[in-house]
Amino acid sequence: MTYVRVGKKWNYACFILDLFNREILGYSCGEHKDAVLVKKHLAVSNNL
Repeated sequence: MTYVRVGKKWNYACFILDLFNREILGYSCGEHKDAVLVKKHLAVSNNL
């Protein structure tokens, strides 16, 4: 998880990486660093 400043607010991004070929498998972004952001990301990743 990492954070990026957008305007005057911080936004957070959660990434899942394939460590074998260093490919991004999925991501999610949100305004809050909490379990909801990670759950949203895992729901998207399960659809891959």
